[in-house]
Amino acid sequence: VQLVESGGGSVQSGGSLRLACAATKYTRSNMCMAWFLGAPGKEREGVAAIDRDGNADYADSVKGRFTISQDNARNTVYLQMNSLKPEDTAMYYCAAAFGTFCPSGGRYEVDFPFWGQGTQVTVSS
Repeated sequence: VQLVESGGGSVQSGGSLRLACAATKYTRSNMCMAWFLGAPGKEREGVAAIDRDGNADYADSVKGRFTISQDNARNTVYLQMNSLKPEDTAMYYCAAAFGTFCPSGGRYEVDFPFWGQGTQVTVSS
Protein backbone atom coordinates (compact mmCIF):
# COMPACT_ATOMS: atom_id res chain seq x y z
CA VAL A 1 0.00 0.00 0.00
CA GLN A 2 1.32 3.40 -0.94
CA LEU A 3 -0.19 6.61 0.37
CA VAL A 4 0.30 9.97 -1.29
CA GLU A 5 -0.81 13.15 0.45
CA SER A 6 -1.51 16.52 -1.10
CA GLY A 7 -3.15 19.81 -0.21
CA GLY A 8 -0.97 21.25 2.51
CA GLY A 9 0.08 24.88 2.54
CA SER A 10 0.07 28.13 4.44
CA VAL A 11 -3.03 30.00 5.56
CA GLN A 12 -3.98 32.65 8.04
CA SER A 13 -5.81 31.90 11.25
CA GLY A 14 -9.47 31.18 10.53
CA GLY A 15 -8.73 29.90 7.05
CA SER A 16 -9.36 26.50 5.49
CA LEU A 17 -7.40 23.77 3.75
CA ARG A 18 -8.34 20.40 2.33
CA LEU A 19 -5.86 17.55 2.47
CA ALA A 20 -6.15 14.50 0.24
CA CYS A 21 -4.64 11.04 0.59
CA ALA A 22 -4.67 8.66 -2.33
CA ALA A 23 -4.05 4.96 -1.67
CA THR A 24 -2.39 3.11 -4.52
CA LYS A 25 -1.47 -0.49 -5.16
CA TYR A 26 -4.38 -1.66 -3.03
CA THR A 27 -8.05 -0.97 -2.76
CA ARG A 28 -9.07 0.68 0.47
CA SER A 29 -12.34 -1.21 0.66
CA ASN A 30 -11.23 -3.05 3.81
CA MET A 31 -9.05 -0.45 5.44
CA CYS A 32 -9.15 2.18 8.11
CA MET A 33 -7.54 5.42 7.06
CA ALA A 34 -6.48 8.19 9.37
CA TRP A 35 -4.73 11.53 9.60
CA PHE A 36 -2.04 12.22 12.17
CA LEU A 37 -0.09 15.34 12.96
CA GLY A 38 3.55 15.23 13.86
CA ALA A 39 6.23 17.49 15.25
CA PRO A 40 9.96 16.78 15.39
CA GLY A 41 10.87 14.58 18.34
CA LYS A 42 7.28 13.89 19.31
CA GLU A 43 4.95 10.97 18.81
CA ARG A 44 2.39 11.52 16.10
CA GLU A 45 -1.11 12.37 17.30
CA GLY A 46 -4.28 11.02 15.75
CA VAL A 47 -6.48 13.77 14.30
CA ALA A 48 -9.24 11.90 12.49
CA ALA A 49 -9.96 8.40 11.22
CA ILE A 50 -12.57 6.79 9.01
CA ASP A 51 -13.42 3.13 8.49
CA ARG A 52 -14.66 1.44 5.34
CA ASP A 53 -18.30 2.13 6.28
CA GLY A 54 -17.70 5.84 6.75
CA ASN A 55 -17.71 5.89 10.54
CA ALA A 56 -15.45 8.70 11.69
CA ASP A 57 -13.58 9.54 14.88
CA TYR A 58 -11.97 12.85 15.78
CA ALA A 59 -9.54 14.19 18.33
CA ASP A 60 -11.25 16.58 20.75
CA SER A 61 -9.06 19.42 19.55
CA VAL A 62 -10.51 19.31 16.02
CA LYS A 63 -14.13 18.32 16.59
CA GLY A 64 -16.46 20.74 14.86
CA ARG A 65 -13.62 22.14 12.72
CA PHE A 66 -12.23 19.20 10.75
CA THR A 67 -14.15 16.68 8.66
CA ILE A 68 -12.78 13.43 7.29
CA SER A 69 -14.47 11.93 4.24
CA GLN A 70 -13.78 9.32 1.60
CA ASP A 71 -14.25 8.56 -2.05
CA ASN A 72 -13.94 4.80 -2.30
CA ALA A 73 -14.14 4.83 -6.08
CA ARG A 74 -10.96 6.90 -6.14
CA ASN A 75 -9.29 5.21 -3.14
CA THR A 76 -8.97 8.67 -1.64
CA VAL A 77 -9.59 10.12 1.80
CA TYR A 78 -9.92 13.83 2.50
CA LEU A 79 -9.48 16.03 5.55
CA GLN A 80 -11.37 19.31 5.35
CA MET A 81 -9.81 21.69 7.84
CA ASN A 82 -11.83 24.79 8.73
CA SER A 83 -11.34 27.54 11.31
CA LEU A 84 -7.64 26.77 11.40
CA LYS A 85 -5.61 27.94 14.37
CA PRO A 86 -1.85 28.55 14.72
CA GLU A 87 -1.66 25.52 17.00
CA ASP A 88 -2.82 23.35 14.09
CA THR A 89 0.55 24.00 12.44
CA ALA A 90 2.28 20.66 11.89
CA MET A 91 3.23 18.03 9.36
CA TYR A 92 0.12 16.00 8.60
CA TYR A 93 0.46 12.33 7.73
CA CYS A 94 -1.97 9.92 6.16
CA ALA A 95 -1.96 6.40 7.62
CA ALA A 96 -3.73 3.14 6.82
CA ALA A 97 -4.42 -0.19 8.47
CA PHE A 98 -6.26 -3.26 7.27
CA GLY A 99 -9.46 -4.05 9.09
CA THR A 100 -13.18 -3.48 9.30
CA PHE A 101 -12.90 -0.86 12.02
CA CYS A 102 -10.35 1.74 13.04
CA PRO A 103 -8.17 0.48 15.90
CA SER A 104 -8.60 2.64 19.02
CA GLY A 105 -10.44 5.20 16.96
CA GLY A 106 -7.30 5.96 15.03
CA ARG A 107 -5.54 7.55 17.99
CA TYR A 108 -2.22 5.67 18.05
CA GLU A 109 0.42 5.56 15.35
CA VAL A 110 1.54 2.10 16.44
CA ASP A 111 -1.72 0.67 15.05
CA PHE A 112 -0.98 1.83 11.50
CA PRO A 113 1.63 0.04 9.38
CA PHE A 114 1.30 2.20 6.27
CA TRP A 115 2.23 5.88 6.08
CA GLY A 116 2.47 8.67 3.59
CA GLN A 117 5.35 11.11 3.37
CA GLY A 118 3.46 13.94 5.04
CA THR A 119 2.29 17.38 3.98
CA GLN A 120 3.03 20.59 5.85
CA VAL A 121 0.25 22.80 7.19
CA THR A 122 1.23 26.22 8.50
CA VAL A 123 -1.28 28.58 10.11
CA SER A 124 -0.18 32.12 10.84
CA SER A 125 -1.84 34.42 13.35
